Amino acid sequence: MAPRVRLPRGLSLFWKIYLTVVAAVVIVAIAVAVVFRIANANEAGPWAERGRTFFARTLPAENPGPTLERLAGALGADLALVGPDGRILAGDPRLPGQRRAFVFTLPDGRVVHARFGRDDPDGDPHDDDRNPLVPIAIVAILIALVAYPVVRHLTRRLERLRSGVEAWGAGDLSARVGLSGADEVAAVAKSFDAAAETVERLVRAHASLLANASHELRSPLARLRMAIDLYEAAPRPDLKREIVTSLGELDALVEEILLASRLDHVGGLDRTEPVDLLALAAEEGAAVDAAVTGAPAELIGDPRLLRRLVRNLFQNAARHGAPPIEAEVAPRAGGGATIRVRDHGPGLPDGEAERVFEAFYRPAGRSEAAGGWGLGLSLVRQIARRHGGEALYTRAEGNGACFVAELPGVPEGDAMRGR
Repeated sequence: MAPRVRLPRGLSLFWKIYLTVVAAVVIVAIAVAVVFRIANANEAGPWAERGRTFFARTLPAENPGPTLERLAGALGADLALVGPDGRILAGDPRLPGQRRAFVFTLPDGRVVHARFGRDDPDGDPHDDDRNPLVPIAIVAILIALVAYPVVRHLTRRLERLRSGVEAWGAGDLSARVGLSGADEVAAVAKSFDAAAETVERLVRAHASLLANASHELRSPLARLRMAIDLYEAAPRPDLKREIVTSLGELDALVEEILLASRLDHVGGLDRTEPVDLLALAAEEGAAVDAAVTGAPAELIGDPRLLRRLVRNLFQNAARHGAPPIEAEVAPRAGGGATIRVRDHGPGLPDGEAERVFEAFYRPAGRSEAAGGWGLGLSLVRQIARRHGGEALYTRAEGNGACFVAELPGVPEGDAMRGR
């Protein structure tokens, strides 16, 4: 079982993204506050000199209270006059010390505290003492609250992707992420699911191939061992023929297993060249006394694989059907060729037209001695699909079975190119 991938200790991706958003909002808020302060400071600069001159010329040295009160009403401001000794001479005694009040120091040592923009002349000066950072802080909090579900949604999808990958890596080949959507996370999840599906199919196919191959190898190995033991005790020609036959059967089975494994792993063809399917069928059909008819039909393909396809069709008809065996080759309208191989045996039972193309398929009730279909028809379909076509079963008129391989062929030069 593959080891579980552990994330390094530290903040999760959710908190990294979320805190980054919050930190950016805080930095913006601080920058706005600094700019606000600088702007206020720059704006207050000329007011200080003008206010000092204005109040120095307006406020009398004696009894400045009435004058200060009239100025407060005219300016719409809160005013307070403090003497050089710190005593309140006139105006609102609560105003000195307020953070947002202007301070004007007069030449005679008196100090005027002014707070402009008063809406209520009788109101509390603390009412307008608002902190400019408060609205900025409210905006920052609102942005943080809005960012939370967005970031949470993104990271939850990433966590689901990680969980699916970890489950698959731990050995559960059926695990899938199953994310929907059109964003990048969904695209990665769909790519992973497609790759996982392919790997699971290959692993299952190889496991099935190994299990069935080991089962099919037992019979010829047992016959071979028995024939060798008998031949050592009393050499006879029939025992020698049995040994040669069993060795040939083993060699053919191993060759088909290796070819099936190669077709599962390699996406293209080793080499391509023009192949005359009629001539090829005539050569292979002679080995089983098949009658081959039709017209010359040329297609581009791998000659070694196409020969294996035609040979397996004839051998299947000879082994599971009955003579006479007939084959017909015809060119396709859109290019390529079609070959039909028919026998006059019992045909296939209903419901087995597709299953017969499975590797090592053995129908119910068939004995070990009779054997199954092995890899022959499975390789026929794999080779046909590798050439852009398909292999099918059709019931023949009367008795018998008819297997059809439709072969469009591949563009010349497409060797080793995956479909």
